[in-house]
Amino acid sequence: MQLDDELVAQLDRLAARLGTNRSELLRRGAQAVITAEDLADADRELVAAYRRHPADPALVQSARRLAAQTVPAW
Repeated sequence: MQLDDELVAQLDRLAARLGTNRSELLRRGAQAVITAEDLADADRELVAAYRRHPADPALVQSARRLAAQTVPAW
């Protein structure tokens, strides 16, 4: 993998600030990208499922009413 000098310098500064090294920082970054993509896949699957089987409007309205009655105000 090739990285330009400025990116390497930024990675080294961040790694030093976090008390780690560039390799560990890049491992964390790679894992974060994989995790984010896994979450995005799950979101897409959920949206597709709701498109195939939309929620019953009466059930949604009942859930909203129940939430309004039971969820404490922020």
